[in-house]
Amino acid sequence: MIHFRPFFRKAGTGLLLSLLFISVEAQKRVKERQLSTDVLVIGGGTGGTAAGIQSARMGVPTLIAEPTPWLGGMLSAAGVTATDGNHRLPSGIWEEFRQHLYKVYGGPAQVETGWVSNTLFEPHVADSIFKVMAKAEKMLSVHHGLIFRKALVENGRLVGALFSDQKKNPVRITAKVVIDATELGDVLADAGVPYDVGMEADSETGEGVGVPETNDIIQELTYAAILKDYGKGVDKTIPRPAGYDPKEFDCCCTSYCFDSTLEKPSVDAETMLNYGKLPRNKYMINWPKRGNDTYLNIIHLSEEERAVELEKAKQMTYRFIYFIQNELGFRNLGLADDEFPTADRMPLIPYHREGRRMKGVVRFSMKNISEPFTWGDPLYRTGISVGDYPIDHHHKKNRNAPQHLEFYPVPSFNVPMGSLIPEKMNGLVVAEKGISVSNVVNGTTRLQPCVLLTGQAAGMIAALSVLSNVEPRELSVRTVQQELLEKKVMIMPYIDVPPTDPDFMAIQRIGATGIIRGTGVPYRWANQTWFYPDQPISGYELVQGLKWYYPQYQKYLEASGEFLDLNSLIRMLQVVDNNIGVGEERSSSRKLTRREVAVLLDKWLNPFTREITFQGYLQ
Repeated sequence: MIHFRPFFRKAGTGLLLSLLFISVEAQKRVKERQLSTDVLVIGGGTGGTAAGIQSARMGVPTLIAEPTPWLGGMLSAAGVTATDGNHRLPSGIWEEFRQHLYKVYGGPAQVETGWVSNTLFEPHVADSIFKVMAKAEKMLSVHHGLIFRKALVENGRLVGALFSDQKKNPVRITAKVVIDATELGDVLADAGVPYDVGMEADSETGEGVGVPETNDIIQELTYAAILKDYGKGVDKTIPRPAGYDPKEFDCCCTSYCFDSTLEKPSVDAETMLNYGKLPRNKYMINWPKRGNDTYLNIIHLSEEERAVELEKAKQMTYRFIYFIQNELGFRNLGLADDEFPTADRMPLIPYHREGRRMKGVVRFSMKNISEPFTWGDPLYRTGISVGDYPIDHHHKKNRNAPQHLEFYPVPSFNVPMGSLIPEKMNGLVVAEKGISVSNVVNGTTRLQPCVLLTGQAAGMIAALSVLSNVEPRELSVRTVQQELLEKKVMIMPYIDVPPTDPDFMAIQRIGATGIIRGTGVPYRWANQTWFYPDQPISGYELVQGLKWYYPQYQKYLEASGEFLDLNSLIRMLQVVDNNIGVGEERSSSRKLTRREVAVLLDKWLNPFTREITFQGYLQ
């Protein structure tokens, strides 16, 4: 055995400390892995997974860094597997994911198992689908077990991030463009990008929804759970949780409602459970009314502090499960043993409804949704994803929050491209719930299908930024939109012109110019916007749309309320170009449909190719 003690006595303590310091520093350098990619997606949640897949499909080397062993976030790891909205908007990766589900379960009818949604499924199935989709992309690498630690910013540009792996070793990843797809907007915050948390006053947003003062109140989060029916006579009752009191869930359903001061429920116990009934005799437990929502604002806490607070949400769900088993009598329902790879059989992550909201190039407000054609900047012209769910806020557990924002009526909508791009920071695109929207609007843009499509657009923006060698904010809005259209992504939320329609792209392009506008209809849980492709259009209506693009129509006096035929349309368009219609075979006085006029406008004038700003105005 070699003894070093005499040497150290001679060398002294100073040398010993120096050697130890050098050893530690050398160890750090050896252990730090360094990776490089073109597009780095931080967070493999709903939006991040879509972003990574789309970026890779553009032929751009892309890396997803995800802390959990799953992909899909809300749609898988959080167990929120009853999708909200977009049932009649079969757009992009959302529709692709849904077709995978139909293949797994045997068709659309097999996933219409619960009354809250048309698309319900098991969490592990969603994870497996996303992994299959990701694996099919040769330009995409997925790294699980990476926890975000620090944003790398150089000269006002985000160039990558530091992570720690499962062994707590540092990992440095550099990239040309970074996508923040974290659940709470951790990357944009660490990079120094301005953001908002909580509700803005009406005086700040102009929304007029009854928020008198700006505050830091966010929506409640939920630790969802998946229960499985183990069969009649089987008792899966969990141990009585600490602090359990059935009064906590009084009036969650008519089967248990004793407090006369509480809002009376409209459903019995079985109907409450069937809200989130999944295929294969499972149930999603994500009940908002006197159920397992929890008010916690953990956004600015450390990782360790968040874990402590989130345990409170998990305990809330345990208590609700025990209530369902013990008070409501469903002892045969227990935590599913074939879903999450966790020791407690609970989801890998909680369901975060809200986090930081970046201050972007534009801010998407409720007025932009409810009055897209008449209020403020025409952001609808810059749409990159679509949604149709109502503005749904969860504030039942926090009585200091406004209680009237649940299902605020709006038509379906599109998310503007500028809401994904920060005001100043270069090299960054934002997905998930961190996009630039008002607090009120977050109540609808946060839902899974919309987040999936917004993530797809974020991946498209990042990839095109790399391919064009420009910053994301320097990209052409129309170029991004055209690329999305070619991927069967809807940039306008027209319920009656799906991507399978032969004139889909022409109608989407003309709709995005505003020359022919759709009609929005607030409608329950599935809001609508109709293009009415088979209806006629009057000369007056068309001229009102043409005025914005062509000043020749500002004093055009020949437009009338009569419906257009081919001859009158050609005469009208020859104001812009005398060659329009030359050599065309003139038909009779048959009235043209809005579809036909849109196709001819797209062909003859091609107004979509004229560049616009992020605010929706002509450049």
